[in-house]
Amino acid sequence: MGETTTITTSDGSFSAYVARPAKAKAPAVVVIQEIFGVNAVMREITDGLAAQGYLAICPDLFWRIEPGVDITDKSEAEWKKAFELFNAFDADKGAEDIAATIDAIRADPGCTGKVGSVGFCLGGKMAFLTAARTDCDASVSYYGVGIEGLTGEAEKIQRPLMLHIAEEDQFVPKPAQEIIVQALKNHPQVTIHTYAGRDHAFARPGGEHYDEADAKLAGGRTLTFFAEHLG
Repeated sequence: MGETTTITTSDGSFSAYVARPAKAKAPAVVVIQEIFGVNAVMREITDGLAAQGYLAICPDLFWRIEPGVDITDKSEAEWKKAFELFNAFDADKGAEDIAATIDAIRADPGCTGKVGSVGFCLGGKMAFLTAARTDCDASVSYYGVGIEGLTGEAEKIQRPLMLHIAEEDQFVPKPAQEIIVQALKNHPQVTIHTYAGRDHAFARPGGEHYDEADAKLAGGRTLTFFAEHLG
C-alpha cells in the first residue's frame, strides 16, 4: 500500500514511508515512530490512517544514528538495540526532522495543506515537541516518555494537542505523570486522557501490554480529534 520518499534537509537526507488515501486530496498526518524504527507496526498505523482518508507519512528519525532501523519488541537483543538508539537519539534534531517532514508533506500535491501528527513512546515525546516547536495543525501523543522534563515548552503550544497517558506506565511513573498533568491540565490547547490499569504501549498491536478496548477508545478519540482540527 505504501511508498518510500526522501526528505532533504541541510544536514542530509532521510527516508519516509508514505501511504496515500483513495481520495486525490486529503489532510496529512505525520506518524512518529517508537524506539523500534519504521517497523511493521508503524507502517500498519500509517496504512490505517490512509484507510481513514489521510495522507500519512512516517519518517525515519533514527537516520542520523543508523538509517533504516526496522526491529520488533519480541527479543531481548532487539530491546537492547532499541534502548541504545533511544539513548543516542537527539530530540532537538528529531524535532527539526519532523518539521522538515511537515513541510514536505504539506507541499505534496495530495495534501490539503492541513497536517497533524501522532506519536508513540519516543514518538509521543516528539509529538509534544512537534506541538511546541512546529506549525503542525494538531498533534497526538501516546504514552510519551520524558515529557515531564519538557513542560517548560508548554507555553509555546499554540495548536491543539491531545495526550494519551497510561496510568501504570513503567516508563512514565506516577510522579512524572503528575508533573505532566499539573503543567498541562489548564492549557487551553491541551486535552488529556488517562487510562486506568494500562501500561506503556497499550495501543501497540501484538505488544505485551496491548489492550484492545482502550486501544480502540484512544484510537477513536484520536480520529475524532483529527476530524475536528484537520477538516
